[in-house]
Amino acid sequence: MATTGKIAREVEVKSHRHQVHGIYKNNHSDLAVIAPDKVEACHLVSGQWDAPGSIIQWNFYHDGKVETAKVIIQEVDDEFHKIVYKVIEGAVLEFYNPVILTFSTEEKGDKKLVIWTMEFEKVNASLPDPIHYLDLLCAVVEDVDGHLFK
Repeated sequence: MATTGKIAREVEVKSHRHQVHGIYKNNHSDLAVIAPDKVEACHLVSGQWDAPGSIIQWNFYHDGKVETAKVIIQEVDDEFHKIVYKVIEGAVLEFYNPVILTFSTEEKGDKKLVIWTMEFEKVNASLPDPIHYLDLLCAVVEDVDGHLFK
């Protein structure tokens, strides 16, 4: 029996939430320049960077080697600075399938937050939660914030 899960992490940012959202919405390819130790490349496979139905290929570093994942954008919500991706190809799917990634932002008091949420189904119940992928996503956000808040 497969086990489903949902994990999320907040990253406090100093830059404006709409700026961080803008990088993920319109400038995915900039992530390889902003976080070169984490993202090797990001390519638009089909569609437009900011449009549901578009496919993006991410080449990122995981456990010391390059891993690839293709995602399809399922939702873009400019009002709430939210983007939902579904992983459609890549090594991660050998262990967790499906994988849905949600990027969102919010303010809590005087804090500006970026939140990554990962929904997944383990192909084997004995697998750990994919926290290492969530850690990577959040580390990239920290690099983006540092880049924007110079």
